[in-house]
Amino acid sequence: MRGARYIAVEGPLGAGKTTLARLLAEEFEARAVLEQVEENPFLRKFYDDPTAYAFQTQLFFLLSRYRQQRALAQQDLFSQHTVADYLFAKDQIFAQATLQPDEMGLYRQLFNLLDARLPKPDLVVYLQARGDVLMERLRKRDRDYERRIAPEYVERIAEAYRNFFFHYEETPLLVVNSSDVDFVARPDDLADLIREIRGMGQGVQHYIPLGSR
Repeated sequence: MRGARYIAVEGPLGAGKTTLARLLAEEFEARAVLEQVEENPFLRKFYDDPTAYAFQTQLFFLLSRYRQQRALAQQDLFSQHTVADYLFAKDQIFAQATLQPDEMGLYRQLFNLLDARLPKPDLVVYLQARGDVLMERLRKRDRDYERRIAPEYVERIAEAYRNFFFHYEETPLLVVNSSDVDFVARPDDLADLIREIRGMGQGVQHYIPLGSR
């Protein structure tokens, strides 16, 4: 996408956000901004007891993402190309899927205050994948705290992503079917996606990579 200095890569657990963000950052000679998921001290507790630790987990992520995004803006986000492996607005996806109604009301007030202060990406690349593919990728990366994640939770989050991006209008959006592609092992898959990104215009575009056809 011509003029896209800030690209955010999004998708549910196991979609391959970080891997693709790193590859795109290399291709575009951009700064890679990666979410520090494992720094959240509540995350392991959340997977053991979601009801008890959902609110603490979500607030930590919200504030951590905000601090990282504000630091980017203060460093002059537009002085160089940037590729991030998350979209700040996606914080709402997990909040809506895990918080109780009274917690969600408080969370939404805080989110709205913080979101208004942050720059928006020039392009969002949303990676979709089937539930069985997401689970297999989670098993392969084998993080200890993710071993307890149930397929039902993964599918619930994937569905929440689909609903969120179905209504998303803040920035240009490229929806990518990533179930049957490998951007690392198959260079043609990556090259095909990069061509799509470079030719991306406004609005929403759905893209099926060559490996899926």
